[in-house]
Amino acid sequence: MKKLLFPLVAFLAFSACSPKIYKSTEFDDVTSKHKIVAILPSDVTINLRPNEAKKTSVEQMESNRQSTGHAIQDKMHSWFLRQSDKFKYTVKFQDVSKTNALLKDAGISYTALRDKSKESIAKLLGVDAVISNITRMNKPMSEGVAVAIGVILGSWGTTNNVTTTINIHEAQKGDLIWKYDYVAQGSVGSSPENLVNGLMRNASRKFPYNEKK
Repeated sequence: MKKLLFPLVAFLAFSACSPKIYKSTEFDDVTSKHKIVAILPSDVTINLRPNEAKKTSVEQMESNRQSTGHAIQDKMHSWFLRQSDKFKYTVKFQDVSKTNALLKDAGISYTALRDKSKESIAKLLGVDAVISNITRMNKPMSEGVAVAIGVILGSWGTTNNVTTTINIHEAQKGDLIWKYDYVAQGSVGSSPENLVNGLMRNASRKFPYNEKK
């Protein structure tokens, strides 16, 4: 059994590292006058194993997707507030309740948000840039394999495999000026709070608008 699982264990350990970062060459010039940034609800996709998908209705899946998307948004905002003294951010982050209220008043639903241009969203929200997040959640392992890996590694977290990306688009043209890709697995991806904590711990020192970066 251990020989069969070792390649899988090695793959899990490898794929959880090496985050990728993109930063526009014009970033410093574009953001030098930025004062306030909005955080959008996360665009979440949840892929279940076939036997789990059969037990979940379309309505339940959509409700779970939206609640997870708003939870990630809220946890990201909370992270920035908690870390503001440490990293001395050069911008303020719009309260997510205001962001969501403005989107709702404009008739932009969670599902429709992905189809709107970033410059139009920024104009609506009255901000200099918008932070968006795309999160893809999978549960690729069977429970039996998960238990076996728990025995080997001494870890009994979830079997979630999460790929997540933070994007920052500036308001004037809607250009992408910063992007951070991150892969989380096991218990790190077991909840929005754990996911955001893992993501932001890795991204924080490279994050724009950070005087200590």
